[in-house]
Amino acid sequence: MNKKTIKKITYHILILAFGFVMVYPVLWMISGSLKDNSEILTGSLNLIPDVFRWENFANGWRGFGGISFSVFFRNSLFVAVVSTIGTVLSSACIAYAFSRIKFKGSKFWFGVMLATMMLPFQVILIPQYIIFHRLGLVGTYLPILIPNFIGRAFFIYLMMQFMVSIPKELDEAAIMDGCNKYTVFTRIIFPLLRPALITSAIIQFYWAWDDFMGPLIYLQRPQMFTVSIALRNFADTTSVTDWGAMFAMSTLSLLPVFVMFLFFNKQLVEGISTTGVKG
Repeated sequence: MNKKTIKKITYHILILAFGFVMVYPVLWMISGSLKDNSEILTGSLNLIPDVFRWENFANGWRGFGGISFSVFFRNSLFVAVVSTIGTVLSSACIAYAFSRIKFKGSKFWFGVMLATMMLPFQVILIPQYIIFHRLGLVGTYLPILIPNFIGRAFFIYLMMQFMVSIPKELDEAAIMDGCNKYTVFTRIIFPLLRPALITSAIIQFYWAWDDFMGPLIYLQRPQMFTVSIALRNFADTTSVTDWGAMFAMSTLSLLPVFVMFLFFNKQLVEGISTTGVKG
């Protein structure tokens, strides 16, 4: 073999080794879903269980407190879908306003929007909780859902970068044909935003599905818990924790995000690459 071939083989071996290290925790969790507690607690790095215990999935699906895990999956799906719809639609409208409509103070409000990207969630946690508590919304899904209907700075900026690639001549031609700004957005800009919309939807769905802090703070009744909170409740400090059942449900919780990524992988890559080049 010549030097070029050796370098290529070495490169792929290093990439495969690095990739295996990255996905090993996920593989170990999937493997743990088929082990018993004693085998899990030994800390063995072996990915193949001594005995495959498929009953961990049945035990985990029963949930706790008489509430099946199907309830928690349904709650998470509701929160994730509504949050995704609200975030994508509101962010697209705001991005269109900033990039295509001239109004007084637009630069100031755009700077304010960018500044919110630098604020950690912990800064607004207490003020936001006080507001929702005084409105009597604590204990419902509204404190988790409402912020998503006023846009997210990250997705607004992402869609604005994508709109740069859309010629303004399309807007002018549509206005000459009798369209106003609303119809220009709904009939021309919004359909052309498809890659950016799908990218935003996938990322927001993942964030909402994986959110732990929001449901932990605002949800009080077990019947309303999401998957992330339900998984935490598997750890019982007063008795023996069923780690196998916890890992089994953790494995199932990865399926919605994995399926979504599998079906929209092409659009996700296209959206990220396009907005990345323009940014």
